[in-house]
Amino acid sequence: MENKNKGRLEIVCGSMFSGKTEELMRRLNRAEYAKQNVLTIKHQIDKRKSQTCITTHSGRERHAFSIDNDKNNLNKILELANKNIQVVGFDEIQFFPKEIIDIVITLVDSGKRVIAAGLDMDFRGEPFGIIPTLMALSDDVTKLKAICVVCGNDAHHTQRVINGKPAKYDDPIILVGASECYEARCRNCFKIEKSSPDQINPNILQNNKITQAQI
Repeated sequence: MENKNKGRLEIVCGSMFSGKTEELMRRLNRAEYAKQNVLTIKHQIDKRKSQTCITTHSGRERHAFSIDNDKNNLNKILELANKNIQVVGFDEIQFFPKEIIDIVITLVDSGKRVIAAGLDMDFRGEPFGIIPTLMALSDDVTKLKAICVVCGNDAHHTQRVINGKPAKYDDPIILVGASECYEARCRNCFKIEKSSPDQINPNILQNNKITQAQI
């Protein structure tokens, strides 16, 4: 995968319902219009609407290879992104473990354009997994905003709602879902029930360092 000319890394981030997958698809489609070969990758955990496609909330689909966290399967991405592939797109990249960072950089160093879409903050309003690192390493970051379902202002928080109430701070980070359990909220309307410091399990704090994959 050697190439004298290196590629570039583009990050498309924001809250849920901000149009991240729509923007990813738009860029990948433009690359195909330019006669470039494109590879699309998704995480296996995201089965909301399709196992073999990335899907927007409006129902648009694009075929994608579904990959889990197994190291051998992650390395298959490099095999799929052979010399004929010029552009690689990742949807919901926050679901991948930290090992994906080295794979992404390897792709970029080999001359490929990599476009990765994902949540920049989790339901707690905190940096999500590997996204901060990828944003720091990227050539370009596009942060999209949704519309707050409460007040109609710009929203960059993802509000998790359980039985009509805001989720608790120490609930599991990963809960795959859509409008049935998530809402877009602005900073003023976003709510999270935080535990006091002496109530937080130290294992939770350890497992949620932003340098670790949150899955």
